[in-house]
Order: sequence, then C-alpha cells, then structure tokens
Amino acid sequence: MTTDRSMPPTISDERTALESWLDFHRATLALKCAGLTEAQLREASAAPSTLTLMGLVRHMAEVERSWFRRCLAREDAPPIYYSDENPDADIDVSPEDSWEEAYATWQAEIAAAREAVRGRSLDDLGFAAHRNKEFDLRWIYLHMIEEYARHNGHADLIRERIDGATGA
Repeated sequence: MTTDRSMPPTISDERTALESWLDFHRATLALKCAGLTEAQLREASAAPSTLTLMGLVRHMAEVERSWFRRCLAREDAPPIYYSDENPDADIDVSPEDSWEEAYATWQAEIAAAREAVRGRSLDDLGFAAHRNKEFDLRWIYLHMIEEYARHNGHADLIRERIDGATGA
C-alpha cells in the first residue's frame, strides 16, 4: 500500500491546487489504514455504527466511480458494492469481503478518475443522473476534496479507537 503523501503547493494554478489537495486527501485515507491487520480494518467505530476503515475505502471507491466515471465521463459504470436493495453495502462489510480487494478496487477507481480528467478543462460538464443536474469538473474536484476531508475525520477517530494513533 502506498502511503506517500505530499503537502499541496502553497502557490499554484487552480488545476494544480485542486488535484494536489485531492491527492493529499486520498493519501491521508491510505495513511489511516496503513499498518493495520485485516481484523483491525474491519473494526467498527462505535456501536451502533458499522463504519470501518475498510467500509470507508469501499465507499470512496464508489464515490470516485460515481463522480468521475458516471458523471464526468458519462460511462455506464454500475455500483460496485451497493444496490437499490442494499444502499449501505459499501460501508457494511461482510465476512467474505477482503481488504486486499477493497484497496485494489479503490486504487483502480482512482486510476480511472485520473484517466477521466486527462485533457479536460475545469469547465467541462458532467451529468449526475442521481441529482438530475450538470456539474463542472471544478465542482467535482471541490466536492471530492470535501468528501475525503469529511471521511478522513471519521477515519482519524476510527484509527484512534483501534490503536491510539492520531494525527497525520
């Protein structure tokens, strides 16, 4: 698992700033998961919540897929983990689910997201069917940064509960 994380530049153009902050938050989530066992990655935050680090990684794979592939690239990319019948299946991991698969899927969706934005302008539009609305790439980047930042706060608390590690 790659856990290298670079601070975003303090002076840059808009595109570099957005991409750097998104990569920073992606790397932060990876750091929160680094060095833990499969069992620890499955540990829920606190009852009655079922939120785990593995569940967060699966959720972020779905979020990457939704905004970059389905919305921006307009691909037919159905959900990986959840369904209409089980909308929380990305968060709720089962005994059959593995960290190896969750992490690989998340990394594959990040790679697909990077491919989806290649050569596009921040003004390029995608369409989110679940909201029946268009979004420009700039908004998508900002939303993804917000989504990761919020869930990295959750990850920080879960990690602290597991082994006392804080920060990063």
